[in-house]
Amino acid sequence: MQQKFIVLMAISVLFFSCSDDKEDASEETAQSNIEGTWDVTELKIDSQNSSDDAKFGSAILDHLTNKNCTVVSFTFNADMTLVANNSTNYLEVNVNSTGSGLDIPCPTEVDTETSVYTYDGTTLSYVDAENQKISVSPIIEGNLMTITAADLGYTNLDAEGELVFTKR
Repeated sequence: MQQKFIVLMAISVLFFSCSDDKEDASEETAQSNIEGTWDVTELKIDSQNSSDDAKFGSAILDHLTNKNCTVVSFTFNADMTLVANNSTNYLEVNVNSTGSGLDIPCPTEVDTETSVYTYDGTTLSYVDAENQKISVSPIIEGNLMTITAADLGYTNLDAEGELVFTKR
């Protein structure tokens, strides 16, 4: 009887310790998936139902991305700090020299915010510059991360718009 009790205790200890290891490994994997610098490279919208502002924003982002210009990036560090760089406040939209189209130079100024974040593999949470907690559910597939634009609190973006980030 005593021997069965000892075997049962040993199995219980192994079961619970293995479960915790799996959870720790899962959290470490999730953490390693998000660590690094992510640049916004695309705004996916429904072009038939989106506002003109969203269409224009998507076209501007496509134009700047094609010029290797980054206007928004997030850096997730291993120490759980987040550095957000945003140049959208410094975008200039000009008429090109021939008058036949727009000229949108890459902004040279950037606003930088630093915060802390948590990521459990499903939900990413951080505090923004206005001390508001932002929680989003990113989809990470390799070096691409997709986040619903409205969840980030960017104005003039449709609820169905998605920001696509590419990991450097």
